[in-house]
Amino acid sequence: MADLKGKTLFITGASRGIGLAIGKRAAADGANVVIAAKTAEPHAKLPGTIYTAAEEIEAAGGTALPLIVDVREEGLVEDAMAKAAGTFGGIDILVNNASAISLTGTLQTPMKRYDLMHQINVRGTYLCSQKAIPYLKEADNPHVLNLSPPLNFEVHWFSPHVAYSMAKYGMSLCVLGMAEEFKKDGIAFNALWPRTAIATAAMDLIGGPDVQKNCRKVEIMADAAHVILTKPSREFTGNFCVDDETLASAGVTDLSKYRFEGVEEKDLLPDFFV
Repeated sequence: MADLKGKTLFITGASRGIGLAIGKRAAADGANVVIAAKTAEPHAKLPGTIYTAAEEIEAAGGTALPLIVDVREEGLVEDAMAKAAGTFGGIDILVNNASAISLTGTLQTPMKRYDLMHQINVRGTYLCSQKAIPYLKEADNPHVLNLSPPLNFEVHWFSPHVAYSMAKYGMSLCVLGMAEEFKKDGIAFNALWPRTAIATAAMDLIGGPDVQKNCRKVEIMADAAHVILTKPSREFTGNFCVDDETLASAGVTDLSKYRFEGVEEKDLLPDFFV
């Protein structure tokens, strides 16, 4: 079975949640993980910093490089990519995980929040991809994975929170276009999205401390990402993957280990856009 031993992953927003989980799964193979995130000091409401994440990566068996990166700042992203490549000899994988969310209607969305979502989600994904591509062209099996949904343009996914939906679908449009644009270079561009809500600190803020009883664990996304990132990049690109379907394609159909104790399948909340 293919693994990520010796590969270098540049993961945005990897100080906590799904990004950190993907990094730890890669670390278990012996990968190098660049933790590119803003949180250098503890957040008032969200756990984890780039340095605590680095400790978890190292404990899982990988080599960590924590870098303070705001994906809205072109210079910071360029410098971080150069630092990552200089430290590990290249970049094999980019995971565009950093994201901002506001589930608000048009009249309830301040333009400052609109701008934040589009600067981080769409512009950040585009920027990080653009700056990573020169390094990825030199890699043996280069992948870009965006944590974004399948392109499902049904109106009910837009009307309650059009600003957020536009921002997330913008990430998916990067997959659609870049997969074809860089096919000749052998760089895979794919998206991954969860079937159900996932238990993260951000989810706790939205749904309250008891929300995990309706969520799967972050490890399901990490394992699904691992399946995608170990595929031959020239053979698997331009796909909009869902976590359970991706695991099923690898022969994993028992998902009980991704539920919390006492939680049944019927208790799980479906995620947006699927």
